[in-house]
Formats: sequence, C-alpha cells, structure tokens
Amino acid sequence: MQQKRQDDEDMSELPESERPTKKVKVTPEDSEGSTVQTSQENYEDQEVVQKEEIRSSDLYLDTINRAILDFDFEKVCSVSLSNVNTYGCLVCGKYFQGRGRKSYAYSHSIHEDHHVFINLETTKVYVLPDGYPVSDPSLEDISYVLAPTFTRDSVVHLSSPVQLAKPSYDLASKAYLPGYVGLNNIKRNDHMNVIIHSLLHVPPLRDFLLLSDFRGKEPELLKRFAALAKKVWNPRLFKSQVSPHEFLQEVNRASSGKFRLEQQGDPVEFLGWLLNHLHKDLGGTKKKTSSIIFTTFQGELRVETQHVLIRPESGENEKPRFDIDRDIKVSESPFLFLAVDLPPPPLFQDAVEKNIIPQVSIHSVLAKYDGKTTQESLGQLRRFKCKRLPPYIIVHFRRFTKNVFVEEKNPTIINFPLRGLDFKNYVDAPPDNLSTIYDLIANVTHESVAGTTHDKESTVWKAHLRASGGGGESEKWFMIQDLIVEETRKEMIFLGETVLQIWEKRPHDKKGKGESMDVDIDK
Repeated sequence: MQQKRQDDEDMSELPESERPTKKVKVTPEDSEGSTVQTSQENYEDQEVVQKEEIRSSDLYLDTINRAILDFDFEKVCSVSLSNVNTYGCLVCGKYFQGRGRKSYAYSHSIHEDHHVFINLETTKVYVLPDGYPVSDPSLEDISYVLAPTFTRDSVVHLSSPVQLAKPSYDLASKAYLPGYVGLNNIKRNDHMNVIIHSLLHVPPLRDFLLLSDFRGKEPELLKRFAALAKKVWNPRLFKSQVSPHEFLQEVNRASSGKFRLEQQGDPVEFLGWLLNHLHKDLGGTKKKTSSIIFTTFQGELRVETQHVLIRPESGENEKPRFDIDRDIKVSESPFLFLAVDLPPPPLFQDAVEKNIIPQVSIHSVLAKYDGKTTQESLGQLRRFKCKRLPPYIIVHFRRFTKNVFVEEKNPTIINFPLRGLDFKNYVDAPPDNLSTIYDLIANVTHESVAGTTHDKESTVWKAHLRASGGGGESEKWFMIQDLIVEETRKEMIFLGETVLQIWEKRPHDKKGKGESMDVDIDK
C-alpha cells in the first residue's frame, strides 16, 4: 500500500499532458452496444458472407471447363484402358476408372486437385475424393451432351423449314444446323462418313435411332450407331462438329478389320455391310418387315434367265436375245439397293475429245430394270424388273471396274432430276394406291485426279444432303465433306461423279397417282 501511494504521488507531480488516460467504466449494456457498433463498422462484408448458406456441392463447380469436354471418343480409362465403371473428369476431360479409394479417378482428384467427375454410363456427377453426389441444374447441359434424349414431338420438325429458321449455337457462339454438322476425318475414314450422313437423313431410320433407348444387352454396334445419331442431331452441342471415333472403332472390331480408320475404302461396300449387320443386330429375319432396315430399304426384283443359244443365221454383230420358244427361268430376289452400269467411255480420244466429259441420263442407265433390256453373263441372258418398290430406293452407279493391272474409273456424269423421278417403267404394274414418284434426299460423289485410273490416295468423298423438302425456296441442299459444311446450289449437285443416291417415295394423293410432278432439272 505504501509503495502504491508513492507511485500515485509521483504521477501527480507529472504534467497533465504526460499522464496516461484513465479507462472509462462501461456498463454491460453499453459494452454490448459498442461491440455491435464496432463490428458493423469494421467487419460488415464478413457478416454478409456468414449469413449466406454455402452448399458443399457448389464448392468445385466453378472449376468445370466445358470448352475441353469431348465425349465422342471411346469411353475407356486413360490408365487401365478398361471400359468398366468409367468416369470423366469435368476439369481436364480425361477418363478414369472407378471412384473408390484405390481407383484412378480418386488418385487423380488428389494429385491434380480436380474434384468433379461424371459417370459416363449413368451421367451422375460426383465430387472426389469426398465421394458425395452433386445434383445441380447447371450440370444438365453436360449430361445432355453426353447422352442426348429426344421425344416424338422433337423429331417431328427435323429437316423442316421450322428447323432451318432456328439454328443452334455452340459454346463459341457459332451457328449450326442439327443434323448438318461435320464429321471428323480421323485418318482416312471419309468414305464411311458420307454413308453415316446419308443414312442418318433417312427419316424412318433416323427417328428410330433418335427415339431408341438401348441400355440392355443389345449389340454394341447398334448402341454406338444410335448414340452417334443422337449426337449428330443434338441441338445443344458444345462444338459444332462430331467425331465418329467411338462408332468406327466398333465397326473395325465387328468387321474383323475389314473397314479401318487408316485405310481408304469403298462406301458402297461399307453400306452393304452396315445395313445387313444392323438388320441382324435388330433381330431381323428373312421377312420383309422384320426390322426397320428391311421395312425402309428392301424391295423385290424379278429376274428372268435363259441360256444363250447361238443361231447359225445370226449375224456377227447381232446381240443374243430371249427366245420365247424356249424355257425361261423366273426367280424373285429381294434387294437393298439397285446397281446400275455406266456406258464405257471412248477408248481413243483426240485432243478435243479429252476435254469432253461424257454424260448420260439416269433413265438410260435405269433401263436395265425395264424388263426388256438384256444382259449376257457366263453364257446366260438376264433381264430384270422390280416387282415391289421400297419407300426408299438406294441406287448404286458402278463407276469402278477392276482388271488384271489397275482399277479403272468411269468419269461419266449422270444427269438426274432432284425431284419427280418416276419409276413406273421399272416396276410390274404397281397398284393404283401406290406412288412410283421419288425425290432425291442424299447424293454421294467421288472426286480424284483426272483420268480413268482410280487413285485411292487422292480420293475425296462428298455428300449432298437435302434440308427441308417440297421444292422451291424452302428446299435447301448442303454439301458435307468431313468438317466442311456448306450450302450448295441445286444446279451444282449433278456435276460431280455420283456413286450413290437415296431416293424417297413421294406421298400418295387421293387420285391414285403420285403428287404433281415437279422437276428442278430437266431429265
């Protein structure tokens, strides 16, 4: 106490300016009020953040990079190469197997600090390494790009003027038309790309694939072809192009290496293999309505055969013909496409004739099926006529022939109308309630160096596809060559060396005939 009194006396001797300030006694009410006031002044922003509820599922969603996501490639783990229980990292786009503690996806989430993953089979999103699922509306666009879905109402207006008036946009704000997008030429698979595009623009087959839901034990080729169709017609793509890699990998396996990515091939040969394989995968039999393939493309052909008999009075240049006095063998055969032969080009040409490209009308080559024109092969005469026409006719122009030395190419140009091709001369007395008038929907052309030799190394395949029908201004045509998609003029379509065409039967009217015949280009 004496020491304290001495300190107080010393303090009293100091000037007032040098004395320490005394603490003010504050009541509990004043203390609480001053504390709140200080917090509001100094930590206002912090309080606002604390009041907002932060969901744990939202912590890593801002790390998703949609620009690098690509679900077109085969869904296998980038480490183990397994396709079982595969997850895609939504940050870097790589595929990893599993999400358990010992899985590759779990290790990736720890080492690379990437935490958002999507199950490539179920489209469910998880955060790793915590392992909890995420359900957020902002992820719906990613799930739709991975596994697009279509309804009957959504497929009604495909390839119609309504669709042409409303283009879609990708992440880069680039406009594109669903269904008319480029297919990536991975190595040398452009001959398969044109067939994929052509088939996916046949309405019955297209709608069947878009509305399908193959999640069971269906063959893998059928599943991947349906998945590719949904991606091509997806109106919400991240990129305005699609890679057929996943489908073509399965084509390579199913064909035992006959159709490969790195080897140029024949699109007609691939078409025949694909149609028959899809028919088999769909459980099809020999019945004409056993699958969507036969219902759409299969017709019936009547074949008359007779042995060649050389008469002594026949001249040297007289062609053999059918003899009605002898037996004629008649058989019926189903077909998926009609093959027609082109007239051979002149062998010897002068300087002027070399610059002239031979042309022929499509009716002159289709005369093979008029039931009158004969063909001689292996000592037999044959003539053909269609007995039943399918809803969609595939016509193959035999442009390539092989000899002992090289494979020759016929450069003849086919003149054909885009609308109103009448097949009544090539079918046996069709019923009055069936139309025989067809409109073109797909045209596949071949381009290579000039000459009569087929140079596979310099071959380019293109597809012309119809967008919206009915003719006139509403009908447009697009040329697709791999990633190149351009609108083309109708007059330019028949200038290429056509190899394959798909014709659509025109709807039947009440008068028992096809609708009024509109021809855009003279026959």
